[in-house]
Amino acid sequence: MGVERMRRFWTPMMLLMILCLSAAFTEAEYLKYKDPKQPLNARIKDLMGRMTLEEKIGQMTQIERKLASPDIMKKYFIGSVLSGGGSVPAPKASAGAWVDMVNDLQKGALSTRLGIPMIYGIDAVHGHNNVYKATIFPHNVGLGATRDPELVKRIGAATALEVRATGIQYAFAPCIAVCRDPRWGRCYESYSEDHKIVQAMTELIPGLQGDLPANSRKGVPFVAGKTKVAACAKHFVGDGGTVRGIDENNTVIDYKGLLSIHMPAYYDSIRKGVATVMVSYSSWNGKKMHANRDLVTGFLKNKLKFRGFVISDWQGIDRITNPPHANYTYSVRAGVLAGIDMIMLPEDFTVFIDDLTLQVKNNIIPMSRIDDAVRRILRVKFVMGLFEDPLADPSLANQLGSQEHRELAREAVRKSLVLLKNGKSAKTPLLPLPKKAPKILVAGTHADNLGYQCGGWTIEWQGVQGNDLTVGTTILDAVKKTVDPSTQVVYSQNPDANFVKTNGFSYAIVVVGELPYAEMFGDSTNLTMIEPGPSTIRNVCGAVKCVVVVVSGRPIVMEPYVSQVDALVAAWLPGTEGLGVTDALFGDYGFSGKLARTWFKSVEQLPMNVGDSHYDPLFPFGFGLTTKQH
Repeated sequence: MGVERMRRFWTPMMLLMILCLSAAFTEAEYLKYKDPKQPLNARIKDLMGRMTLEEKIGQMTQIERKLASPDIMKKYFIGSVLSGGGSVPAPKASAGAWVDMVNDLQKGALSTRLGIPMIYGIDAVHGHNNVYKATIFPHNVGLGATRDPELVKRIGAATALEVRATGIQYAFAPCIAVCRDPRWGRCYESYSEDHKIVQAMTELIPGLQGDLPANSRKGVPFVAGKTKVAACAKHFVGDGGTVRGIDENNTVIDYKGLLSIHMPAYYDSIRKGVATVMVSYSSWNGKKMHANRDLVTGFLKNKLKFRGFVISDWQGIDRITNPPHANYTYSVRAGVLAGIDMIMLPEDFTVFIDDLTLQVKNNIIPMSRIDDAVRRILRVKFVMGLFEDPLADPSLANQLGSQEHRELAREAVRKSLVLLKNGKSAKTPLLPLPKKAPKILVAGTHADNLGYQCGGWTIEWQGVQGNDLTVGTTILDAVKKTVDPSTQVVYSQNPDANFVKTNGFSYAIVVVGELPYAEMFGDSTNLTMIEPGPSTIRNVCGAVKCVVVVVSGRPIVMEPYVSQVDALVAAWLPGTEGLGVTDALFGDYGFSGKLARTWFKSVEQLPMNVGDSHYDPLFPFGFGLTTKQH
């Protein structure tokens, strides 16, 4: 009797226990952070509650592609990978080769206990400029001259598609520096010396990321899915104001000046939902920006309510000390406590992981600071849809260098051109040039050099010389394609005066300028065109009617030559689509660009910006002659 009663009692009990166990098992299977229906903050909170310190620090770590492998991603819980300038899976790699590399690394990240996807970043600063066959758009200095934010937004959208075509989800753009001195080697990365133009050009951000939904909260990042990328406003703050334009140097300006010149474009970027902000190598009044808690945390995060993540520049924390890496423990502490969330190491990453781990365990860096960093990184990853779509979409491969994007770049080139002189007198304009002429001369170092035309940050960090770097149209090729078939085009890079005089040319196009450069390698005290530019101008323009086209990342010394030339065009660094130059030269479109930078007479005047008391330019800010379409 007793046994029977026990059996009757046990059966429902067993059933109840099985049900409980099964419910617990189902509960373990359901992960709130993986549920896209859950609110953003609930997902972040759920995931962070599951993370170890090791996993959190992994999220804060960005390493170079060369050091990354699926095993490394898994072992160290790496949150982000980047390609530095020129860092590619193979020379002239296809979109498919990029996708395979990014997906392999992503699979490593997804194989971790929590399966947090990594985000891959790259400097796509004038199109997807590291990648063979990508459309190379004009550098920002030219885009500023277009005064066309809507065009820049379209360039952002095209760039996003080309970046996604290679599986990459994050572009280190736009550079919203306000370059106040053209001696700075990054001046071509700046839209203008005038913050109002730079502010307008933050339209690149909704181009890259998508338009912010109407109900968005200020400061919360936004990226509209698989055809868009996370953007990065850089370099916070004052990078364009350093003394004598020396790269990574000291910006000496009062607080009011910093806020009125260098800060405004950050207000616009944050209002437009920018996902990330990169900190500048430079200092403000002697204090390194990478260690400036008042500005990074106090101003950017607290006052401006920025909710995306803050990333360091390449070895940015190492460079807090002089010489770099002299006291790494101090650099880690200063950078992380300043409010930097993701550290672009990008090498020696285990040293960083070990150092930061120790400082957190010893309560030198509070856990709350780590949690703030990780919360921000996860916010961007969730908002972008990386948890739902972590792997690349191979069907976007045909976006890379597409004809539609090349047409857009061509439009950008012609709108960026600034006509500085047209005719020895206004009554005798040289431009537009006739397409039909018996014989014309094309000369100069930059007429048939795609690498020179594209400038720095193209295929390699410092750019590349010659025509084998990628697919595009040189200015010489563009001339040949544009003129009437009966017109004979003679190309001579540096002809002597006698050759020019005796050949019966109707007119000449002389293309001169600067060599490619990037960052500190472009810092210059003399701002001159490369040799033999001056003698080419003299030899050609002394013998025949000529238009001089200047291919440069900034205004250069031109005053000695202006009187010798019939027409003068600033073409900046136009990129791969040389036909944009000939569109305006031959009158298929009118010239419309206006200087977004002051063109100085001599370097002794520098720095000299519009509104300065000593303002005496060769061509003033806002200047630009126009021509009518033929």
